Amino acid sequence: MELVTPGIGLIFWQTVVFLIVFLILAAFVWKPIAGALKARESQIDDALKAADLAKEEMEQIKSDNEYLLQEARAERDKILKEATDTAIQIKEQAKSETSAIAEKLIADAKASIETEKKAALAEVKNLVAGLSVEIAEKLLREKLSDDKSQKALIDKFLKEVKVN
Repeated sequence: MELVTPGIGLIFWQTVVFLIVFLILAAFVWKPIAGALKARESQIDDALKAADLAKEEMEQIKSDNEYLLQEARAERDKILKEATDTAIQIKEQAKSETSAIAEKLIADAKASIETEKKAALAEVKNLVAGLSVEIAEKLLREKLSDDKSQKALIDKFLKEVKVN
């Protein structure tokens, strides 16, 4: 029965040994363990704070990236619109310049044609006048080969001049 009910001496010595071990543990082991636990706890807190900061920074970077992406899209759209407007303007300018050049060429061609026409008409008139003079000369030589026909022709011209 001794095992079931221990003696008072045994309880006393177990209590004394327990208190000695407890004091040794409290003096030498608990403080370093508690310090290590506090250091570990502060490291974990710092790591959690750093993770939160990193998360906030990532969210800020993400929002900045979204903002930059929107600005880039707006700038791209603006550049495309300006390029389209410039292309349309250049196209219209080319059309107007082409029309002006075509109108000038047509006007120059008409003026050239008119000049050539006048020159041709003048040449035809000169040719007709020359031919008329030659024909008249030949006719007059034939008709005026004798004095009698010359006098008749002069009289005829004088009568016509008086009538007019």
